[in-house]
Amino acid sequence: MTDTLIKGADVILTMDDARRELHGADVLLEGGVIKQIGHDLIAPEAEVFHAKGKIITPGLVNTHHHLYQTLTRAVPGAQDALLFGWLQRLYPIWARFGPEEMFVSAQVGLAELALSGCTLTSDHLYLYPNGARLDDTIAAAQDIGLRFHATRGAMSIGESDGGLPPDALVEDEHAILEDSIRVIDAFHDSNPGAMIRVGVAPCSPFSVTRDLMRDAAVLARDKGVMMHTHLAENDEDIAYSLEKFGCRPGQYAEDLGWTGDDVWHAHCVKLDTREIDLFARSRTGVAHCPCSNCRLGSGIAPVRQMRDAGVPVGLGVDGSASNDVGNLVGEARQAMLLQRVQNGADAMSAREALEIATRGGAQVLGRNDCGQIAVGKRADIAIWDAHTIENAGSWDPAALLLAGPTRVDALFVEGRQIVSEGKVITIDLPNVVERQNNLARKLAED
Repeated sequence: MTDTLIKGADVILTMDDARRELHGADVLLEGGVIKQIGHDLIAPEAEVFHAKGKIITPGLVNTHHHLYQTLTRAVPGAQDALLFGWLQRLYPIWARFGPEEMFVSAQVGLAELALSGCTLTSDHLYLYPNGARLDDTIAAAQDIGLRFHATRGAMSIGESDGGLPPDALVEDEHAILEDSIRVIDAFHDSNPGAMIRVGVAPCSPFSVTRDLMRDAAVLARDKGVMMHTHLAENDEDIAYSLEKFGCRPGQYAEDLGWTGDDVWHAHCVKLDTREIDLFARSRTGVAHCPCSNCRLGSGIAPVRQMRDAGVPVGLGVDGSASNDVGNLVGEARQAMLLQRVQNGADAMSAREALEIATRGGAQVLGRNDCGQIAVGKRADIAIWDAHTIENAGSWDPAALLLAGPTRVDALFVEGRQIVSEGKVITIDLPNVVERQNNLARKLAED
């Protein structure tokens, strides 16, 4: 691995414990970690990256995604639907996926994230048609070079049993648990600096049984891995929980062992005050997905109240069938704007939103080795060009989310350069995009 000395950045937004902002400073990346931070650093053996005119942040962290959905952006019939109708339109299309679709769609989604400054992402894959496996998305992450927290999702209640998904997309619960054990044993790395981790992630309370939720929690804790699901996403979700379980989603999660610092839930748009207090006390994390929530008309999550109560909050782009893009810095800006719409112009600053997008997401994913620029942390660095048209005339380049840019100039993951001069350099991206478009056309024609 080549060591890198990043020299003379206009500003470094460290997001360290003191939230320091350094001007004209250097960062030395050595052996996959941040070795030194300061002025006029010298490292004769290191490759020099000249950062004059650049803004440096920690790599952004994406806490919720469905990478396979990059193949089903802007599908007619799903563009204007609420959550449940949206799912019913898309399930039959997803049922025609196989290993190639999973792999290529993940490559595209991961490259898109990288170009938006993301160095660490989770992915929630909960359907496995036609021989597809979690291994397909892990292979894509290894090709791109992003730090990856794959979660083995699942659905077990089909239409014939009162669930939403077609019966062809649900799995036997014993087989789900067995495959979860397989992928954890094959890929999960609990060590600091891990490039691949695996979590357990039944899709949602309306697509799996109580028994699977409970058994998945027992399995995850036995294996020492994290747990993830969707929760309290919209009014339909709340109504379903009250009708089927006789309680709100927060109570349902707590009863089944789905709270704690090893758990994070996606969306949580409709958490009430009592549920926010439960999550704060138990240190249960939330993946806030503002663009998807807007797109599906789900509402505005109470992020200000969550943060004030002490709930760990990170950001998620969610699936590209409900966003329909995967730009994480754009997601951070949207999170900031929505809290201002709901709570006033001073409800969330650009710097707080960036904090949520970096160290906030790292905390949610249990990664205290990532999310900030500090000595000893992993060398995950996003470098932004301060001289783009979006930033022209900005009085405060550090207010990145107010003026841009929205695409990185360079990106380092574990000290390895993934993006250079605004282009992904680890794969032949134009070829992958062409392959993806061909697959999408075939799906549309069937």
